[in-house]
Amino acid sequence: MLPLIQFKEFSFQYQSQAEPTLKDINLDIQPGEKVAIIGPSGSGKSTLGQCLNGLVPHIYKGQIQGQLFFKGQDLLASSIVERSLLISSILQDTDGQFIGQTVAEDIAFALENDAVETSAIRDKVAHWLEKLGLSDLAQQRPQDLSGGQKQAVGLGGVLIDESPLLLFDEPLANLDPQAAHESLQLLGRLHEETGSTLVIIEHRLEEVLELGLDRIILMENGQIAFDGNPNQLLASSLLTRAGIREPLYLTVLRELGMELSADQPLDHLAALELPQLSLPEVSPAKSGQEAEVLAQWTNLSFAYPGRPVLFENLNLQLRQGELVALLGKNGTGKSTLAQLLSGYLPAQGQYCWQGQEVTDQSLADRANQVGYVLQNPNQMISQTMIFDEVARGLRLRGLVEAEVATKVAAVLEICGLTPFRNWPISALSYGQKKRVTIAAILALEPRVLILDEPTAGQDQAHYREMMDFLQELAGLGHAIVMITHDMQLMLEYADRALVLDQGKIIADQDPRQLLSQPELLAQAHLRTTSLFELAAKLQADPLALSQFYQARRKQV
Repeated sequence: MLPLIQFKEFSFQYQSQAEPTLKDINLDIQPGEKVAIIGPSGSGKSTLGQCLNGLVPHIYKGQIQGQLFFKGQDLLASSIVERSLLISSILQDTDGQFIGQTVAEDIAFALENDAVETSAIRDKVAHWLEKLGLSDLAQQRPQDLSGGQKQAVGLGGVLIDESPLLLFDEPLANLDPQAAHESLQLLGRLHEETGSTLVIIEHRLEEVLELGLDRIILMENGQIAFDGNPNQLLASSLLTRAGIREPLYLTVLRELGMELSADQPLDHLAALELPQLSLPEVSPAKSGQEAEVLAQWTNLSFAYPGRPVLFENLNLQLRQGELVALLGKNGTGKSTLAQLLSGYLPAQGQYCWQGQEVTDQSLADRANQVGYVLQNPNQMISQTMIFDEVARGLRLRGLVEAEVATKVAAVLEICGLTPFRNWPISALSYGQKKRVTIAAILALEPRVLILDEPTAGQDQAHYREMMDFLQELAGLGHAIVMITHDMQLMLEYADRALVLDQGKIIADQDPRQLLSQPELLAQAHLRTTSLFELAAKLQADPLALSQFYQARRKQV
């Protein structure tokens, strides 16, 4: 069969780079395949996708060597418009993809551009709005939606076009666990109904395995390190070597002493036959004395102009040394709450800092106490160069340049950005930009730090570095709040889980207790980790298995 996509001895080097980002790529993708492309940050996986959809070289200039074919035809000779008829893509940065002034207009754009009849456009748009749960948002601006809702709008704009190849760059990055699961189910049904080819660039390997992948492509340093059956990859040590997080259930099975081999269905926990495995005794963690309250909000109320009340009489306190996970479905107000806590939005209610009421303090004074890293890095960046972006807040505070240089160097190292310290921000990936914005806030050393999806789009190595650093900050008495959809992150790192739904905190408890309450999880669009599914197969107490996993992880 003639490959749908064929790379032959393909290399690409950006104009601004001294070395090629892609090196000697040889890759065939067959019609109808479901392929995941994974790899650490900077491995070239997003660049590979941009070579397919035409952003390279039509938008991102550089030098190409080798050949790229679509059904045997030279894809490099086609315009970006011609490519769009063959390959539909949803970008990692959804804000850069919106065209229409409303959700419905944005989804309709591709059909309008192709001069499809108005009645047919309306029918198709209504169909995809309903499929993606966007019917109630049809007349809203895409830019005003939550990160997950933006992802869904971008997905609708892609799916409506029915191209033979669908290319997704980090499609799950900003989706809550249930929405991510539903999106993957939708993609699976779409694949069955249309026979389209799916290529997904994604860090969240465990979730993408739901699709029943035909192949996984692992990239390292601009080259293909693995191309083959998912079970072959999962049985090997390649994921660990590349710094990619393997499925949680496989990590636990290895820790319990199970030998994993490629002839087992490692990509499908339900089908995996397990031997008798004994769960070692683990001493329960000792509960310490309650720490000092750093920040406290009482009777917090807020409504956007012309909209119903979002928060009413909400109470929240953050203690020093806490690592708190803030969870909830897309659009429930997590990012808005973060902006209220950090003072960026005006709210009614009382705010106390270390027991003293400071409700009417200035935004600058609040920023010294509470730092906030936005979900979208493009909304925070104001400088051209990485060093200047991280240094900007320190310079505004009047620090001498030598002290600025020392603090910036330290935080760049922590965030894995030292090799890029002299780069322009425009040369970075979305995930790398996110690390720059985190570094810029960390440099200011606020006692309370709120991070909106801090690990979205990060590979395992940078994920671990970032979370280990946040734990160090907590150990020094800082309070850390992480808005996240990553249930494994919550389980591994959070001391406390806050669940937000319809403007109310419906749970404030230990993460393991939260994961054992299916009705509450369903209400908040959350899902258990595969560790809890594994416990059911082993007929073990999920809380005991969770405790075993956490104890072993801390020993590493």
